[in-house]
Amino acid sequence: MIAPFGIRLRSLMNKRGALCVGIDPHASLLSAWGLDDDARGLERFAMTCVEALAGQVAVLKPQSAFFERHGSAGVAVLERVVREAREAGALVITDAKRGDIGSTMTAYAQAYLDQSSPLATDALTVNPYLGYESLRPALDLAAAQRCGIFVLGLTSNPEAGQVQHAVGPQGGSVAAAIVAGVSADNAGCPDLGDVGLVVGATIGSAVTDLGIDLAASHAPLLAPGIGAQGAGAGELAKVFGAAVRNVLPSSSREVLGAGPSVTALQDAADRTLDACRAVLGEP
Repeated sequence: MIAPFGIRLRSLMNKRGALCVGIDPHASLLSAWGLDDDARGLERFAMTCVEALAGQVAVLKPQSAFFERHGSAGVAVLERVVREAREAGALVITDAKRGDIGSTMTAYAQAYLDQSSPLATDALTVNPYLGYESLRPALDLAAAQRCGIFVLGLTSNPEAGQVQHAVGPQGGSVAAAIVAGVSADNAGCPDLGDVGLVVGATIGSAVTDLGIDLAASHAPLLAPGIGAQGAGAGELAKVFGAAVRNVLPSSSREVLGAGPSVTALQDAADRTLDACRAVLGEP
């Protein structure tokens, strides 16, 4: 039986470095690579990323929407990306941000987390803003399948505070309630749990202002915005504090913009990892 997701993630972060590279086939990136904006161009782009990076970085994160927009042919490419990236040794977080209730949430979970599914992945991003417990079918199936879940916690989009900073009937913020749910699901984990949080590296003092203890959650912290995207050592100390060791920086365009050369993509990933190590204080 494979180890739980959190254990596998920590092991790869230690071995390959703490970096997640997003595979985001924007139409503009396809064009920049000299590719047509169709399923064939998508496949060439995505599989070049897998060839270059799946044996090098700890985590790859395909954004499902950019595959889905090409219909069934695009979803078939996503299936291949996830399968071949995992075979090459990377962990895969499918960035689909699914969120629903009851049998529909169960179906989403089965699609991405049941390891007999064609879309089976190592971890899935989910949206908890129908209430944290609405995620229970995905949380339970992930635990049974030894997969991970990344819950949107404190995101950096300008509109996020309207919901995430809002105060609930018990007096705490919505974001604090989400983190409390994650903490409960990770209870007893000595290191990284299997339930992670998405926390933007550019959110400033929001974590402290809302009285949230990220370190106590034992959550892997998927953090867009580090390094070339603008967040340096000072910002990280303010956002993550004692939880900084659990941060998994996520970068897309800084790496993908170097394509289509495989070697150039690998070099860009190395540079991004070095930048992340510098701001995270890693050796």
